[in-house]
Formats: sequence, C-alpha cells, structure tokens
Amino acid sequence: MSTALVATETIRDAVQTACRAPSQHNIQPWRWVLDGDELRLFVDPGRILPSDRGGRQAVIGCGAALDHLRAAVAAVGLRTDVQRFPNPNNPDHLASIRFARMGFVTAGHHRRVDAMRVRRSDRLALAAPSNWDLFEPVLRNHIGHMRVHLDVLPEDTRPRLTQASQLAESLRLYDSNYHAELNRWTVPFEESAGIPYRSLASLTEGDRVGIGRAFPAGHRQERRVHLTEDQATVVVLSTDSDTRADALATGEALSAVLLECTMAGLATCPLTHLTEVQASREIVETLVGGDALPQVLIRIGHAPATEESPPRTRRRPLDDVLKVQGR
Repeated sequence: MSTALVATETIRDAVQTACRAPSQHNIQPWRWVLDGDELRLFVDPGRILPSDRGGRQAVIGCGAALDHLRAAVAAVGLRTDVQRFPNPNNPDHLASIRFARMGFVTAGHHRRVDAMRVRRSDRLALAAPSNWDLFEPVLRNHIGHMRVHLDVLPEDTRPRLTQASQLAESLRLYDSNYHAELNRWTVPFEESAGIPYRSLASLTEGDRVGIGRAFPAGHRQERRVHLTEDQATVVVLSTDSDTRADALATGEALSAVLLECTMAGLATCPLTHLTEVQASREIVETLVGGDALPQVLIRIGHAPATEESPPRTRRRPLDDVLKVQGR
C-alpha cells in the first residue's frame, strides 16, 4: 500500500506517539523522513553523546522508537514492512518502513498505544513484581522473534550487580566531560529534551536502589520511605554480537518489554550505565553466563498505586524530528 493513500496526518500522529520511546538521558536521537511511499528512520549524529562511543546507545533509542512506531500504526489498522539498514553506504539510515492495511485492530493494539503515553522510567525503589512466574513467559514470547536474549538475574546476584554499578561510577568519578554531560541533560526547568529534576532520585532514594545511575541529585522530601531497599526484578537484554543491527534490535526488544510491563501495571527503569563501561559490562556478562553481550538492564516492579506520578518528560516538537517531502 502506498503511503500516499495513508493520510500524512496519520503518519505524523504515529511518529509523534513513537517519539515517546525512551532514549539515553531523553536525548531523542532519531530523525524521520516521510518521502512519498516510504517513512525512513535515521539516527541523528548531532544528538549522539560524546560518551556514547560508536553511537550504540543512540541506536538503541532509535530501535525503541521503531517498535513504538509499528505499534502506533497498528492501532490505526496499518501493518508495517520494515527494511533495516537499507543503504549500506549510510549506516545512519536505520530503517525504511512501508505500510499495508491490517485485517483487524484489537483492544490489545489500542492498549499498547495507551501504554506508550503513560510509561515512564521509575528511578525510585520498587516493590517485587507479583505473579512473575506467569508474566515472564509473556515477555519472552514478545521478543522471541528478535535477535535478543532475555535473562532474569537471580536475587542472589544483586550484591555483585551493585558492585558492578559502583565500579562503573568510580571509573568515571574524575571524568569531567561525563559529569558535564549528566548536568547538561538533567534540567531544573522545562525543556523539550533531557531529564527534569522531579524524575530523578535523591541521594538517599538512590542508595535504596543501589544499581541506578548516579545523576545529579536534588533536595526534596524523601519518597517511598516504606521501601527500605529495592525489590525489583532485574532482567538483561543481550545480543550475540555488538553491531549497529544488534543495537537496533535491542531497542526494539526494550520497547516491547517496557510496554508489556506497563500494560501489566508494572513500573520499569532501563539501566545502561552498567554496559557503557567495559569493566562493569564484563561483570554483568558473568552474571548472565554464556557468550552473549549485555546491552540493557531493566528493573521491573510495583510502584505504590496511590502515589501521584510526576508529569511525563517532554518531547521535541514534531517538526524538529520529522521531515515530509515528496507528497
């Protein structure tokens, strides 16, 4: 089906929804081009952080946006035909997408889009997820067709995981460029990118989690004081190699896991600082076992149902990330 038969506004709405995808520090490193019959996804080199050598984290974020996009158009009755890395001369061209009519839109398709709109990274301590034995197969089923492995870390690996997180932070303790980067992307005022202070944990709150990234901490009244330690289940997404294709697939799997958790009423928080430093990444690799390369860790648990959620982090204006041409 030609996208010319799909209203431009439909594609614009879907891209806007897809841009709710998570990315490192909420930098939103994607760029979309709607050209005639095709929607193209690019990683924006200008939004790759200096600490993200090779752009792996940026491509993971774009992969999450790609999965979000596919879910967003499914909710309006369109299936996608995705060609990944269609231009061997341009590695920043991550995917080209065409559309066709689906036979039927289910309530599940709509719930998935609803999940995109309410999902957020919860950096505070979480209670243990209920019915995990029943829910884990659901997650595996949704990423089973992808080139990504999902491993659940046993609770007895938590001390070693905490050590890996502390090692990652200590190796960057005197890296002034890295800390300037963190400060640049954590903002005390409203911006269209970055992480607002209200979404960060204080020092005390962060200590109760133990394995979170050490962002600049604000001073506020402590939250969730009844959770003296984090009880979240930690899962690891890994790949067999470390190419851009693996990073893109990781992002797609990350999106699938986060949305399934959100639909199940579970809070989530992706962790990438543990895989950004080789020494800590190797520790996670030993905890997973095998030869797969850890890409992203995710904390999964319950947040208090009575707690008021902070406002959603803002997104860049649609016209900044989507260019329409040839229509």
